[in-house]
Amino acid sequence: MSNQRLRSAMLARNVTVQSLAEAIDVNPKTVERWITQGKVPYQRHQYATAEVLKVDVTTLWADDRVVETATDLSKAEIATVFPHRHTVPSGFWREMYDRAQEHLDVLVYSGLFLSEDPVFHDLLKAKVAAGVRVRILLGDPGCAAVRQRGIDEGHQIMDGKIRNALWLYRPLMKSHPGVGFRLHDSTLYNSIYRSDGEMLVNPHVYGVGAYMAPALHLRRLPGGGLFDTYANSIDHTWENSRAITESDFTGA
Repeated sequence: MSNQRLRSAMLARNVTVQSLAEAIDVNPKTVERWITQGKVPYQRHQYATAEVLKVDVTTLWADDRVVETATDLSKAEIATVFPHRHTVPSGFWREMYDRAQEHLDVLVYSGLFLSEDPVFHDLLKAKVAAGVRVRILLGDPGCAAVRQRGIDEGHQIMDGKIRNALWLYRPLMKSHPGVGFRLHDSTLYNSIYRSDGEMLVNPHVYGVGAYMAPALHLRRLPGGGLFDTYANSIDHTWENSRAITESDFTGA
């Protein structure tokens, strides 16, 4: 029986049989057998393949030993759990983002507390100048998901909070176009703040603002899968987001 999950994961990442074989140092015919015949590779090759494809290894193979190991690794990816986002130490955000050398991502609806921090603005400028890919994803203030989130939090001002953030970021957008800003209309179940191989995940809880919801500090481990699940969410949202227009600042 063929392994359609492996085939789909390769297609999603635009990875060919040849390129995967080269990346994990196996014969291309071996990879072909994994796909077309459903052959199960050695564990080391399972984890290496999952690493290349940026997916949880259990997405590709349902080997009981792999599931158990992946579960342990995913637990190990959780470095800290904060009971509420507002209990995250104030300097933690800057320190985490200051460590970014390749990726710096913010996926939120408004993330107003970051947009109000001038030190964070300076950090973004420095990171872009150093060649870091910076992506700031805010909610589309006119979309249904934003309206619903405001209702879920017990207010109807989410669109206003987003426009406040846009105005605060506007000078940065003009002076440093290398900082990527986009709007999304996704239903966010979590706000995600990523810096290379670590991130804070802030789950959205019905009836309370995000600052009152828990926050998980994750550190990526090869084969763990938990970190990559959230990182892939950022990528998918970015791909389906749009550029910011003048009307987004005013609501006209």
